[in-house]
Amino acid sequence: QVQLVESGGGLVQAGGSLRLSCAASGRFFSINTMGWYRQAPGKEREWVAGTSGSSTNYADSVKGRFTISRDNAKNTVYLQMNSLKPEDTAVYYCNAAVAYTTGFLREHWGQGTQVTVSP
Repeated sequence: QVQLVESGGGLVQAGGSLRLSCAASGRFFSINTMGWYRQAPGKEREWVAGTSGSSTNYADSVKGRFTISRDNAKNTVYLQMNSLKPEDTAVYYCNAAVAYTTGFLREHWGQGTQVTVSP
């Protein structure tokens, strides 16, 4: 069973920065894509950023402020969030597409980490 453990959330003032981490552990063959989603109170979960290792993509709302990176040796993905705005307040979830030796591909989610940006 694969586990994704997130860390780095917290409370920050507008304009500040936070760095989220998500480490994958367990038995698997490889991790294909990794990414971040977020869900604000009363809203649908939305995609924030993703990386396949060779490319990165961002939602328009965070482009230029957030940076996703990945350490394949540690099976860890990071999200550096700069110039934070109150509208970035949400629970942030890590997501990974994991490949198993059987060839089976499965999507996994972290437990979520709260990010709160005060005005």
